[in-house]
Amino acid sequence: MNLYKRSIMAVLTLALCSCSAVNTHATAVSLPTQSTKAVPTTSTTTTSTTLLPACPSSASEPCRSNPLPTPLPITPFYPQAGSAQGLWTPAGRQINGLSAIYETTLIPLGGTSPAGIAWMDTGILSARLYSGSVSPGKGPYKYTAPIKPQQAASLVAAFNGGFMMSVAGGGYLTEGQVVYPLKTGAASLVIYANGSIKIGPWGNGPGLTMANNIVSVRQNLSPLVTNGVPTALAATPNWQIWGATCSATSCVGPGIEHQWRSGVGITADGAAVYVAGPSLDPLQLAQLLVRAGAVNGMELDINPDWPDFATYNPQIPGGVASPQNGSKLLATTVQGPWTFFEPTWARDFFTMSARP
Repeated sequence: MNLYKRSIMAVLTLALCSCSAVNTHATAVSLPTQSTKAVPTTSTTTTSTTLLPACPSSASEPCRSNPLPTPLPITPFYPQAGSAQGLWTPAGRQINGLSAIYETTLIPLGGTSPAGIAWMDTGILSARLYSGSVSPGKGPYKYTAPIKPQQAASLVAAFNGGFMMSVAGGGYLTEGQVVYPLKTGAASLVIYANGSIKIGPWGNGPGLTMANNIVSVRQNLSPLVTNGVPTALAATPNWQIWGATCSATSCVGPGIEHQWRSGVGITADGAAVYVAGPSLDPLQLAQLLVRAGAVNGMELDINPDWPDFATYNPQIPGGVASPQNGSKLLATTVQGPWTFFEPTWARDFFTMSARP
């Protein structure tokens, strides 16, 4: 039923609005400011009533109210009979009867431990950058941990941000202020006033240069994936350029190449994909992002204490997301759905919420 609803909504939306072509370097979709209507829906897992923006027939920018096509299964690097690798499972609260998040696992090329992959429907989800007192610092900020009840009422998922700014190799812009100067060429996750996103090298064409409708830019190191392939830097033997890691037992001694890493990318049709896993080197992380469909991608935070992707599924319409109704992408992460609700959490992170 979920796939049927998604297909019907996609067809109806295409009939109602003209959506522009996808930019293969980075994709963003804009929200038309039109009236909304309540759409009550019921599913076997949860019931939701969500305000969905109407899609105007004269839209000059891609329409934000249309769900993206459900992701196709991912071909594993190492197929195994009976394995669920690469098979998507819906996660988090539904929006108008549709799942906005799908999750799976995949063993990386040359690895043995599964990494978690989450696919996010940016057609019906809105992104926001939350800022911490330590990363980026220089607050105060309106949006910071803990997530407040008003925002938790539409929260579907949240995930970790990037490095501490002193080692991020880039800048940070949010809430009307340039906290750290933006760096041309740095890998950037850009959020627009309508909640849409782009990912790519800063300064690389439309949508990746400063404009009035950009509300947040989080930069972290150099691009990990461009044009659908891992970058040359992703494959460099000098893996230390992708961040200082902990050893297998401690963060005091020399680091190791294969360590917990996380990253985020954007697909050709505009979906966001998140990857995290243990024992990953930079190239394996890039390969996982590409296998998940990313055309552009970047590394986020690394080492055991920081990667975290959580979904939330309140069981009543308009229910407030909380640690109690949250779930981890990977059971082995140190952090979990509680992290973003802790007043003491001092790092930046992203939220994905049902569109207002």
